[in-house]
Amino acid sequence: MSQKRSVIAAAVIVLFGIFLGVNAGAEETPPANTYSGDFWSRSTLTGDWGGARNDLAKKGVTFDLSLTQAYQGIVDGGKKELWKYGGHGDLTIHADTQKLGLWPGGFFTVEVEGNYNKSVNGYTGALMPVNNSQMFPMPTGDNLNVPAFNFTQFLSPYFGVMFGKFATLTSTSGDMNEFAHGKGDTQFMNMAFNLNPVVATTVPYSALGAGVIILPTKNPHEAIVSFMVMQTNGLAGISGFSDLNQNLLTFVGEGRVRTNFFGLTGHQLFGAAYSNKEYASIDQNARIIIESGGLEKNKGSWNIHYNFDQYLYEPKKGSGQGIGIFGRFGASDGNPNFMHYFYSIGVGGKGIIPGRPLDQFGIGYYYLDVKNPTFTGHFATRSFLRDEQGFEAYYNFAVTPWMRLTPNIQIIRPAQKDVVSVATGGTHGISRESINTATILGTRLQLLF
Repeated sequence: MSQKRSVIAAAVIVLFGIFLGVNAGAEETPPANTYSGDFWSRSTLTGDWGGARNDLAKKGVTFDLSLTQAYQGIVDGGKKELWKYGGHGDLTIHADTQKLGLWPGGFFTVEVEGNYNKSVNGYTGALMPVNNSQMFPMPTGDNLNVPAFNFTQFLSPYFGVMFGKFATLTSTSGDMNEFAHGKGDTQFMNMAFNLNPVVATTVPYSALGAGVIILPTKNPHEAIVSFMVMQTNGLAGISGFSDLNQNLLTFVGEGRVRTNFFGLTGHQLFGAAYSNKEYASIDQNARIIIESGGLEKNKGSWNIHYNFDQYLYEPKKGSGQGIGIFGRFGASDGNPNFMHYFYSIGVGGKGIIPGRPLDQFGIGYYYLDVKNPTFTGHFATRSFLRDEQGFEAYYNFAVTPWMRLTPNIQIIRPAQKDVVSVATGGTHGISRESINTATILGTRLQLLF
């Protein structure tokens, strides 16, 4: 118990943070009458709830509810050619204490999230999931959890503190990028274009934490810096209090700044993370395992990540419409994190077709340099993986402001090289079949309620 108390005290004192759910706390809640309008033109399917939703928004309470359905199929290559259907739902509630008439600078966030059915993620042979939305809140499918329940308090226009349970990836935070970001619900579907995968070893999706946020210019859209300490083994399906341990902590920091290169809007983001957890080494030796009675371990893991976005065509500055480029780079220790280096590059666009201001599109390529895990047996050393690379293109049609239909294509050369199977019955032996480049087609439908 004393160890748990020391962990909590360290979290509160150190107050390290990341750009996780911080933007939602720093931004104003939506203005009044956001939800009004006729059935085809209003921003959400359910509208303003007879005026009650607008009244709540004026008082600082908003409800963001969405359902995303995806039907994807591996039409060539991979481990198996098949189609799968699955869905992902999310409800996020924000409350502004000042607008509620309580005190200034306080922001509560609660998120309820679930997914159902299956995806083709496990059949491509790739490390990067081709349907990122099916990974949240837990990748097992058919689950409903509360990944976020936290509070942010600004002590001045420049500085705030936060604590609670955080979802490290939201629509406005977590490796934020103008053209390539999120859970796979609105832009790209592949995880590689939604966040930097090198952070996955050290930074959990949902965990208890505490941190600070700094706004150098008061405006979170111009510049934001944050630091946090959080539990390394956090999960969306548990509260996390029973797992607090001073040897299972992740320290993370991130900063993002808006740029004005060529007179056009852009952003630069830098981040780093370190965990003091003891991980299994990616290189194992049968002799050592037998002699020691356990796997070889490595203490700690680190990674750094960077991303940028830059408009090349922007009809009205700051409008969020135009065409631009984006890119990411990440690096890790290589062991225990076998995702050693990562980069992606692409083109994105928003609202460039006259009369279609809400449409989006994207084309991207990624490369994942894998530090190949090895197992040394009595007679040979076996390698399991290879470097991975992939391509994705999508177009998000806004059928209405609250209904988005997205066709998608992905071509992936997966990290898994082959499938090994053991014959049973009358024949005996081991067969190995190569996994070829996978082509995945899909359609995604998102509804905003």
